[in-house]
Amino acid sequence: MLPQLEEIEKRRRSLGLSQKELAKAVGVSQSMIAKIETGRINPSYIKTKAIFDHLESLEKRREIKVGEIVQGKVVGVQKDEPVSKATRIMNETGYSQLPVFDGARIVGSITEKTVLNQILAGKDPRELSAVRVESVMEESFPTVNEDAPLTVISALLQYSQAVLVTRKGQVKGIVTKADLLKVVTSY
Repeated sequence: MLPQLEEIEKRRRSLGLSQKELAKAVGVSQSMIAKIETGRINPSYIKTKAIFDHLESLEKRREIKVGEIVQGKVVGVQKDEPVSKATRIMNETGYSQLPVFDGARIVGSITEKTVLNQILAGKDPRELSAVRVESVMEESFPTVNEDAPLTVISALLQYSQAVLVTRKGQVKGIVTKADLLKVVTSY
C-alpha cells in the first residue's frame, strides 16, 4: 500500500528536492507535481508508485548506516576469566559494558549493573572477583550487520546497553548509546 499523496511534498522538501527535479526523475511535468501536492489531481497508480519509489531510494541513500559510526575495536572478555578482569577492563577503558566471548563466538555480556546487582544480592566482593564471568553474565548484546540503518540501532539501544556489528558472521565493532550521541553532536 502506498503512502498518502500528502506526504509527497513533505518528503520532497526534506530531501531538498525541487518539484522540477522530482518531476524530471520520475518522467512527469513540474506542473503535475505541483497539482499532486496541492490536491488538484489524482495521479495514476503507476505515476504515484514511481514518485514514492524515487523518494524512498533517495531517503535510503541519505540514511546513515551503522558501518559509518561503528567503533572498530571491540573490547571484551572471555567467559572463563574472573569477574575481576572484566571490572578491571571496564575501569581502564571507561566502558560500562563488555561482550563475553568463548573464543571468537559471542556468548553473553557483562555490565557494571551486572556486577553491582551481584553485590546488592549479598555476594561478597572478594568472592565475586574470583567468580568466572560466565557465572554472572547476561544475554548477549543484539547483533546487526554494518549495512543496518541507524534507526535500527536506535531502537535496539532502547532495550540493550550495546549493539554488536558483524560482517559475514564476525564481530567487527560495537555501538553504544554514547556513540549514538556522538553522531548527533557531529552534525
